[in-house]
Amino acid sequence: MADDSQRIISAARSQLMVIDLQEKLLPAIADSEDILKKAEAIVESANELGIPLLVSEQYPQGLGPTVKPLRDLAGGLSAAVAKVEFSCMAHAGLAERVLGQAAGPKRDQVIIAGIEAHVCVLQTALDMVARGLQVYVVADATGSRKRRDYQLGLDRMRQEGVRIVSSEMLLFEWVRKAGTESFRAVSRRVKALG
Repeated sequence: MADDSQRIISAARSQLMVIDLQEKLLPAIADSEDILKKAEAIVESANELGIPLLVSEQYPQGLGPTVKPLRDLAGGLSAAVAKVEFSCMAHAGLAERVLGQAAGPKRDQVIIAGIEAHVCVLQTALDMVARGLQVYVVADATGSRKRRDYQLGLDRMRQEGVRIVSSEMLLFEWVRKAGTESFRAVSRRVKALG
């Protein structure tokens, strides 16, 4: 039986990957405005808690850069890694960064938000699980163009050992207790999300 440290998401063990939330792709995604708001709240909290952030962009020449609000939170265009592979783990640079953080400071819990759930998110998550990482996909900060593909993507990931969470679950697990500045900041974000 796993102890609590294996079940609960830890800010100290987390790294965050935001996959392909790009200018020309995001508007075609079901519930895109809600997904973006949740992703912004997660990235803001990760920044405050010192959680490493990786941002990928699928073929940015055609799909544009990461949407501006997330670009600004991530530190600009230089923070994003361009790729053509669907799985971020098939991109040597991204895989090296993820695995390096997992091995070095023991950040073996990878939190994923992004699009599309049934393509890039799915393939990335499955590749990470195959490499022994704990993978958490934030369901309300993830999407697909079609709701059926979104649901099938989540179902398949769950079957393969990916843990599906909500943004609120994630944020409160990161802070772990009330009465701290981090808790107050997270509480304000959660209330603003509605």
